[in-house]
Amino acid sequence: GTHLYEHADPRQGYHPDWHTAIFNYGRPEVRSFLLSSAVYWLDQYHIDGLRVDAVASMLYLDYSRKAGEWIPNRFGGRENLDAIDFLRQLNTVVYGEYPDVQTIAEESTAWPMVSRPTYVGGLGFGMKWDMGWMHDTLAYFEKDPIHRRYHQNYLTFRGLYAFSESFVLPLSHDEVVHMKGSLLSKMAGDDWQKFANLRALYGYMFTQPAKKLLFMGAEIAQRDEWDHESSLDWHLLDTEAHVGVSRWLSALNRAYRSEPALHELDFDPAGHEWLDANDSENSVISYVRHASNRRESIIVVCNLTPIPRHAYRIGVSEPGYYREILNSDAREYWGGGQGNLGGIEATLVPWHGRPYSISITAPPLGIVLFKKDGEA
Repeated sequence: GTHLYEHADPRQGYHPDWHTAIFNYGRPEVRSFLLSSAVYWLDQYHIDGLRVDAVASMLYLDYSRKAGEWIPNRFGGRENLDAIDFLRQLNTVVYGEYPDVQTIAEESTAWPMVSRPTYVGGLGFGMKWDMGWMHDTLAYFEKDPIHRRYHQNYLTFRGLYAFSESFVLPLSHDEVVHMKGSLLSKMAGDDWQKFANLRALYGYMFTQPAKKLLFMGAEIAQRDEWDHESSLDWHLLDTEAHVGVSRWLSALNRAYRSEPALHELDFDPAGHEWLDANDSENSVISYVRHASNRRESIIVVCNLTPIPRHAYRIGVSEPGYYREILNSDAREYWGGGQGNLGGIEATLVPWHGRPYSISITAPPLGIVLFKKDGEA
């Protein structure tokens, strides 16, 4: 029959990767159908937002195609002008009718201004998945700690582009299906180290400037990859190691909500400041998360080897007592219990370009957060 929604020419209307039809975004009736569908979900089901999958496959006419298998646009380029116009219209309509929802793009290329307003030339999405962060971070945590010193850039490279878009850090269903294994199974080391690495990964994720996305099962450290035909393995919560991960995520969520430094400036360069990104020899990174009120700042130290770092010095700007507000190695999270006995008093020892410093214990395969006491 007639091609109602897709292009008749398979070079435009057929997706070779997924063997699916591609909408003809240039036809008004197709746009109307798609826009009406989006608005229906928001109006009738009151969902909080819309995620558009595989945006890159919409933006590029030559996506996954060889020479001769695609048709250029009217200017001879590979950009899908109709799809670009449709995405801008979609976001304009959605935010015009429902300003409190979010539209989120899963877009895997460097297409500019995905999450910038349409009136400045952007696509108009509220946020964009940071696929690069996901790939680099998982690649880092899969490595044996003895080799991590050679791959510190996997954790620091994001600083070059972190504020070019309004990013979401995704540990999604895509990473725990099709023989990829669960997040826990990806972690390096024996069982204790896998759990410690996973807690450190979550802590690192929650202290990065961006919003967060975790898929179901992550909160209990699911051992097997996701299977849509069966339930999660809730029986794992009968073991202390899995309960520890659940408690840790609860603590991270509470801190994320209650500490302005961990959420207020997620899309603003003022919200993140490196202390030391270069201690690759010890596989330690340290940074500060800031809020609008600088007195709410939080210091973050990640030690990503199984060797505890005693008397590890961190520069601070002011004297006073720096309270340990989170420690992934605490025993309640099934850690080894190495920490800082509640906090550390700063001393007049210049470090990291700051006049004062604190001498801390950075727990093995752990992350620890400090906040200057009395800051409320």
